[in-house]
Amino acid sequence: MSKLIQLATHSSARGDLTVFEKILPGEIKRAFYIYNVESPTQERALHGHRKESNALIALAGQCRIFVTNGEEETYFHLTAPNECLVIEPGDWHIIDNFTKETVLLVLSNECYDPSDYFYDRP
Repeated sequence: MSKLIQLATHSSARGDLTVFEKILPGEIKRAFYIYNVESPTQERALHGHRKESNALIALAGQCRIFVTNGEEETYFHLTAPNECLVIEPGDWHIIDNFTKETVLLVLSNECYDPSDYFYDRP
């Protein structure tokens, strides 16, 4: 099941530096970001992956992610750039409640493969 983790952050008078390392299995093969979501009721994702793992980080703004694997279901809230939601293979998810300034970074350990997606909620 997906899990929310706190990323290591080093703060000083010069600002904050947050580190992402050794979070996903394997290597990061794909990155993309979601932004300019006009309505907080707009839903994104509505799918899961058979083998891919994702890490979601709200670099700016906030959003909510609903996750289910058919046995458990949970809402996660990303509210700070040092929070990372790791979505495991088999977890189906919806992203919503975007604030206007949200920039959501998604890192993946697989290249895009349409056959890895499933759309039916477990």
